[in-house]
Amino acid sequence: MEIARVGVLGSGDVGRVLGGGFIKLGHEVKIGTRNPEKLEEWVQSQGERASAGSFEDAAAFGDVLVLATLGSGTESALRMAGLDNFAGKVVIDATNPLDFSKGKPELYIGWNDSLGEQIQRWIPNARVVKAFNTVGNAHMIQPDFPGGPPDMFICGNDENAKKLVSQVCTHWGWGVIDLGGIESSRYLEPMCMAWVIHGLRTNSWNHAFKMLKK
Repeated sequence: MEIARVGVLGSGDVGRVLGGGFIKLGHEVKIGTRNPEKLEEWVQSQGERASAGSFEDAAAFGDVLVLATLGSGTESALRMAGLDNFAGKVVIDATNPLDFSKGKPELYIGWNDSLGEQIQRWIPNARVVKAFNTVGNAHMIQPDFPGGPPDMFICGNDENAKKLVSQVCTHWGWGVIDLGGIESSRYLEPMCMAWVIHGLRTNSWNHAFKMLKK
């Protein structure tokens, strides 16, 4: 993969897991957050290729960028990062428009729009690829299931960007299903809801999607 440096926006579990996955592939990673000092332990644990800074630092640093923010905080994070820092870059969008304010999870966007599409509109010169939004962070890197490797469903408008993201998925042990343009985020974000609802009903989070073919 022709990636030297990766910037991750978001310092929660998803950001740390994906950042660590890129480090294992040999890339330098900078995680951007509102409070970089809280990542000191993570940086030390990941070694010399890991660092932390502001959202703007991470966005300027990365050749490839990862959005791992809460859905409701994504636009704010993008603007804090500086919209010009996204121009021309592949942006892996792992966000979901989830709302837990009423107790049970709901989507606050749908069905005629999606957070993935909104992100592409907010950073129109970036090459946004929706991915890693339909599985829990515990299984994002090298997923191990009895039925074999699961599939990562992706979408985006730029074919070369999707090829690069597909390579990342493959290196991390995933099959890849390309659902076309970024408007297919309208289906991938509800797919996350199916993953969440199953987890709540079974009190288990060890599941992933796989498309069977014959």
